[in-house]
Amino acid sequence: MSVSKANICDENVLAADVRPRWLRKIPPSLRTFAVKLGFNFHPAFLGAGGHVDYVSEDLSQIRMRLPLNWRTKNMVGSLFGGSLFAITDGVHMAMLSLKLGREYIIWDRSAKIRFLKPGFCDLYAEFTISKDEISSIRAEVVQNGEIKRNYLVELKDKSGSVYAIVEREIYIANKEFHKNKQNLKKATNLI
Repeated sequence: MSVSKANICDENVLAADVRPRWLRKIPPSLRTFAVKLGFNFHPAFLGAGGHVDYVSEDLSQIRMRLPLNWRTKNMVGSLFGGSLFAITDGVHMAMLSLKLGREYIIWDRSAKIRFLKPGFCDLYAEFTISKDEISSIRAEVVQNGEIKRNYLVELKDKSGSVYAIVEREIYIANKEFHKNKQNLKKATNLI
């Protein structure tokens, strides 16, 4: 199925124009399973000890769990801070890539974590990107060529008590705008 550039902004194009390319070949009924599997077997997530428990059908919500076990404990028996940070890495970027399509460049620009208390239990992180957020991003990128967005992720226990907060800044740009900006940057460095 080919998708014209005029349809790229249409929310319904998701099935035909997603990243990575292999995901396009998977039937919509199996797509959430494939995303979950992709995260759960990615070496970085395996190493951090995180596990995706849920992916919504429209790929707008992902829930992660970081179990307290021998792989995720630090020397005092609480969850390792690096694992808390690592399970939030790339999730918003991946979700935005899947929702926005191939006409956009999306990168994590910066991140910071605030530890509120040690985690001596399993912790959970929820990532959500609404249709309104996607529409807003598209409109701002059309207007400015590029934008930065901040996303907060709270790592909570089952009762909702917050143990850490991760803030990530995401860079989003129109691919053509980004390419022109990089070419201009190279040209000015040559002078």
